[in-house]
Amino acid sequence: MAYRHLFGPVPSRRLGISLGIDLVPHKTCSFDCIYCECGRTTDLTCERREYVPTGRVIAELDDFLAKGPDLDYITFAGSGEPTLHTGIGEIIAFIKDRYPRYRVAVLTNSALFTDPDVRAALMWADLVVPSLDAVSEEVFIKINRPSPGITAERVLKGLLDFAREFSGEIRLEIFIVPDINDTEEELRLLQEAVAAIRPDRVQINTLDRPGTDIRVRPASIGALERIAAMLGGEVIGAACTERALPPESEDVAETILATIRRRPCTPTDLAALLGIRPAEVAKHLRVLESGGQIEPVQEKRGVFYRAT
Repeated sequence: MAYRHLFGPVPSRRLGISLGIDLVPHKTCSFDCIYCECGRTTDLTCERREYVPTGRVIAELDDFLAKGPDLDYITFAGSGEPTLHTGIGEIIAFIKDRYPRYRVAVLTNSALFTDPDVRAALMWADLVVPSLDAVSEEVFIKINRPSPGITAERVLKGLLDFAREFSGEIRLEIFIVPDINDTEEELRLLQEAVAAIRPDRVQINTLDRPGTDIRVRPASIGALERIAAMLGGEVIGAACTERALPPESEDVAETILATIRRRPCTPTDLAALLGIRPAEVAKHLRVLESGGQIEPVQEKRGVFYRAT
């Protein structure tokens, strides 16, 4: 079966070997974050609907998981906000009922937690990684650029409601954008929010790949460690590469291009993700670049390739 809604498995910085599920078209989201590695949001919306066929996603999962792959997580992520899909709860329930050995994670921007249906849909997940980048309205708008009707106050209220109801693990992610949400006042507000939410873990993140706004730069490791200490959290480390898996497609160039379309990668990232030799990665990158399908971008961690 050709998979349209599954990607990977890939080694994740946070979740080990992860099979991804993408439930919305690129790039459908309730935020247009200035740091997003998937690019600008082209469909900025809060509308929940069945963006891709729920039955098709379940069929793909059934086909893939029946082979018994070695996974740390099955992760709802991809190129937009997964909770916008009205079938996410049904898909999670299918995994936990048919393949209970697998742990389910949901990465979310927290925008829709004020909706009881969204909170109920995630109750069977093992891990939820919600984002909270700002508490003040001004900073929230600068960083997350939300869909109309979403406010910082609503996001925090929804997070608090979800944290009270959810029995699984919550890892709260805070993305630091230098000179915007790392002020003493904003960090104090975030500290108060963390104390109220009481997540199992707090993860401090910063730019690793090229973001939407080219002016956004990564925070220094010293700044991240200081903020992590203040918020009782940990700095998210480098990508996991110990258990790289081979590509699911025999067309390596197409697999590389599909990976880069989801998020920019360095040649080292691609070699680790796809389990192929760096020289082979370099060969395919040259062909894709000469064909105008990708372009290099110099960043602190090295040269990233992104889809044109």
